[in-house]
Amino acid sequence: MIIPPPLRPGDTIAIVPTARAIALEELQAGMALAESWGLNVRLGEGVDRKRFQQAGSASERAADLDAALRDPQVKAIWCARGGYGTVHLLERTDLSLLHRDPKWIVGFSDITVLHSALNRIGVCSLHAQMPFNIATKSEACIASLKSALFGQWPGSTITRGGSHELDRPGVAEGTLVGGNLSILYSLRGTPYDLETKGKILFIEDIDELLYHMDRMVMNLKLGGLFTELAGLVVGGLTGMHDKDPLDPFGPEAGAIIARAVQESTFPVCHGFPAGHIADNRALVLGQKAKLNVTRQGASLSFAQSAGTT
Repeated sequence: MIIPPPLRPGDTIAIVPTARAIALEELQAGMALAESWGLNVRLGEGVDRKRFQQAGSASERAADLDAALRDPQVKAIWCARGGYGTVHLLERTDLSLLHRDPKWIVGFSDITVLHSALNRIGVCSLHAQMPFNIATKSEACIASLKSALFGQWPGSTITRGGSHELDRPGVAEGTLVGGNLSILYSLRGTPYDLETKGKILFIEDIDELLYHMDRMVMNLKLGGLFTELAGLVVGGLTGMHDKDPLDPFGPEAGAIIARAVQESTFPVCHGFPAGHIADNRALVLGQKAKLNVTRQGASLSFAQSAGTT
């Protein structure tokens, strides 16, 4: 895997909306944060542009991303927000440009589309907080983003204290992959589908009906994505709900996942601090990691070595 080089003060970071529309005022906190780290901020053409729900047509958004990919002065691409629509960029953007000019692509939620595509071509990326709503996030979230961007993540450890009733203790080592469950489900059967054999899979999601979630989890199970996992990390499952509270589906979100993997033996961590939550820690996808789950807590540690792995 190719690991993009760390940022340095004076570098340029491009904020690019690949999905839902976003206004300039919604980016002020993120821009100020990046500038406080000594970075120059360059806004993509899609900021303040709106075509129905999205930041322009698919062609316009792809051209915006492509311009940042091709610009040698841009050292990282910070996706402005999620929503929906990044999938339309895959056929219009040449991500292999990162082979000769590696740079971090940063985001989560709908940006899982890019994470999965990058994993397929051997480039690491950052599952991390985007500028949208960044002012509402925890200090640990912000610190982990800075650490990841500036190359301080090798050898770092993210911990989740306390026990969780759905945890399965154990130790696993493998490449970290994954992201938003809904997006991973939508990419099944495409060239961007994940390969999970021997890897640590991370999943999170927000605002899904519980029976929809069960459908997605069963797809991953029946498709073999859980069969030879090294380990499973479950992040925020935020606002998962029943269509009719008076006629509940049954198991809650975490229990749906636990039921799907109950016949396996790999370690499982629930309630990990990443996803659509205030404490959304940065994860280096495509990098080797070690998962340690005990009755007292859980941790995810990244390999010491940086550079191409």
